[in-house]
Amino acid sequence: MRRLLGLFSWLFALVGIGTLAAAFVFMPPRPPVPDPAQIPDGYTVDGTGRLLSRSAPVGVRIPAIGVDAGIVATGVEPDDSIEVPSLATPDLAGWYRYGPSPGEPGSAILVGHVDSRLSGPAVFFRLGDLRKGDDILVDRDDGSTAVFTVDAVRLVAKDEFPSQEVHRAAATSLLRLITCGGRFDRSARSYLDNIIVYASLTGTR
Repeated sequence: MRRLLGLFSWLFALVGIGTLAAAFVFMPPRPPVPDPAQIPDGYTVDGTGRLLSRSAPVGVRIPAIGVDAGIVATGVEPDDSIEVPSLATPDLAGWYRYGPSPGEPGSAILVGHVDSRLSGPAVFFRLGDLRKGDDILVDRDDGSTAVFTVDAVRLVAKDEFPSQEVHRAAATSLLRLITCGGRFDRSARSYLDNIIVYASLTGTR
């Protein structure tokens, strides 16, 4: 009996080691964060693209980080934050439908998940790898494509979210891409920071 109990203990130990090893193998990597050198003291707009009339965005392509995703319209959460697409569809980006559409005057906003515990990296996982000068192409329901160029990428604490800067009114067309990133609170199972990409319209197709 003692030998049998010892055998079971040895087997359970092996299973525990295997489970731990699997957790390290399948745990998704941490998302990239912007280079601190890219975080600007101020933000200027130098877009030269032709302004467009209102049309819902249907897709976003970001060649520099391999994004080619569909877009769904989103609204406002009960806590007044911008609604993000369901975690059941982590590969989709969301357009804040109460703001401008991409190409209209003002600040259009696209949001997306950085990762999911079940599926790993999500649509905006590599947002922190974007650099000034990278292109973002937003396909619109009217058949046109608004081309934006990245002006800056910032990492900000969620409790210091720059709402006025993100929702900035402007005569030109601006775009903001937002996801989670930076520090991770394991007890709350959520990120403490946001990555925000600022871009301006530089062309249309």
